[in-house]
Amino acid sequence: MKLESLQLKELFKLKLSVKNKGDWDIVKRREERRIKDKDFYETVEEVFNTPTLLALYHVMRKGFIDRMYGVVSAGKEARVYWAKDRRGRDVAVKIYLTFTAEFRKSIKQYIIGDPRFEAVSSDLRKLILKWVQKEYKNLKRMFSAGIRVPEPYYVYRNILVMEFIGENGVRAPLLKEVPLTKEEYERIYRKVVEYMRRMYRIAGLVHADLSEYNIMVYHGEPVIIDVSQAVTLDHPLSTHFLLRDIRNIIRFFRENAGIETHTIEELYKVITDKEGVLEWEE
Repeated sequence: MKLESLQLKELFKLKLSVKNKGDWDIVKRREERRIKDKDFYETVEEVFNTPTLLALYHVMRKGFIDRMYGVVSAGKEARVYWAKDRRGRDVAVKIYLTFTAEFRKSIKQYIIGDPRFEAVSSDLRKLILKWVQKEYKNLKRMFSAGIRVPEPYYVYRNILVMEFIGENGVRAPLLKEVPLTKEEYERIYRKVVEYMRRMYRIAGLVHADLSEYNIMVYHGEPVIIDVSQAVTLDHPLSTHFLLRDIRNIIRFFRENAGIETHTIEELYKVITDKEGVLEWEE
């Protein structure tokens, strides 16, 4: 399934021209026969409501999206699409669903105590828009700190455009999906630890959901993804989240990869303490 720029522009006009759902159903059936792409309209019904379509049209006019293709990943809160920008560059377009009631429940632990969300926590749509901005800013801070994350390109309303990690529309595999040698696991472990340290010391952030499910392996290197929930160090639960991240990383590399790692206490010191030194740096 492919959403071309022309289709999006036409759909944008159609959506704004109809008055109610009954009219839209009639138009949809007529356009289905003309374009003959039922998947296109199933996607429209689920994700592309009028506010999202307006936002997409804005992003298209800015040149960050020229063509959109199929869904790369789908979760309860968002869909990620493979797309190309006006220059022909592969991009990932993450569209947050603005109507999901599960969203507030899933992010509750990350926004309690965060002053940035106090004024919007009761308004679901405003909360989602603030959350998307947070993900974009977290990506920028991590990227600037030398952490390998998808480079953020643009954000508008509930849409985030960033670097596509993969080839020809196929996303790079997650760490949990890749069979590696012991030496490769050891190298990736060292890199992940370095990124955790940079995240804490330079970016001033804790990922807060780091595991083998949120690390891709691309050209043999780890790429940290899904950083929307990352919190600043002054968040009341930042230490709790950091220790959880540490336990997840140690568990995976010990149990699944079968390599030696730091203890929880050692890795916590390496990440947070100025005196903490990685043995491979000595």
